[in-house]
Amino acid sequence: MSDNILRELAATLEARKQADPDSSYVAKLYAKGLDAILKKVGEEAAETLLAAKNGDPEPLVRETADLWFHTLVMLAHQGLGPDAVLNELQRRFGVSGLAEKAARATH
Repeated sequence: MSDNILRELAATLEARKQADPDSSYVAKLYAKGLDAILKKVGEEAAETLLAAKNGDPEPLVRETADLWFHTLVMLAHQGLGPDAVLNELQRRFGVSGLAEKAARATH
């Protein structure tokens, strides 16, 4: 289930691009534009950090879910989906973090 939920959610987010903003939270975010989406990602990131700092796992999981959701909205708005990020993570898997960071610095 968990490996398919990102793709299912991405398909739903893509469909919301055509939805009436009055009928869908995501359609309303799309209608407000990239700045509104980015603001929401920033808010959710801050809430996730606070939840982590507080050390209670349940709020941390909920806030992380909110952050991931809004990040997926951001990606979809930019014409990307979770596969782009998953492919990048796969590319990096097994590569030293130090080596990967050094390789990025040369580009």
